Amino acid sequence: MIKALKEGASYSQRDTLEILTEFSSFKDRVIKKFKDLAKELEGKPNEHDLWVNLFMISCDYAEEQNNKRQKEEKDKDKDKDSVQKVS
Repeated sequence: MIKALKEGASYSQRDTLEILTEFSSFKDRVIKKFKDLAKELEGKPNEHDLWVNLFMISCDYAEEQNNKRQKEEKDKDKDKDSVQKVS
């Protein structure tokens, strides 16, 4: 997605809203996780947990995106199959 944005691809308002919604959702999760983490680390000089949690958040986000792409591809394949059967 980012590559396409950098290349200047045009997007409809719906595509733009989907991108912003995904980012907002991710941002909200990160903020919540860091607030929880800040409470855990209060008074403790432990940077390791911070980086581990950041890594876990990014892995979760990447996994969600991958699952979403796979689902979209399956849906497209189903649509193609149904169109071919009708023809």
